Amino acid sequence: VQLVEFGVGLVQPGGSLILSCAASGRFFSIRAMGWYRQAPGKERELVALISSGADINYAESVKERFTISRDNANNTVYLQMNSLKPEDTAVYYCYAATPLRSYWGQGTQVTVSS
Repeated sequence: VQLVEFGVGLVQPGGSLILSCAASGRFFSIRAMGWYRQAPGKERELVALISSGADINYAESVKERFTISRDNANNTVYLQMNSLKPEDTAVYYCYAATPLRSYWGQGTQVTVSS
């Protein structure tokens, strides 16, 4: 499974950005897709995760601001990020889990700064 991310950007505080990630390759099914992020000097953390059945988990810090969605037919996951804060600055990694293993995208930089 290859994960390709789109949506790198520099945005001002309070702004919005959409990330997308498309999975390709040979696989039977993808159970969960989502996003993690890693800020400088910090550990990678969950941002949002959505199952094939549309069960969703959000980090507390992004609830009410971020929305994850998924297009199962095209194996694509989206992250709509609103009301961005400087503390959202990080490298965002796409994640996908099949019944056999997990996969990661290459990461895309999101910088929130005035």
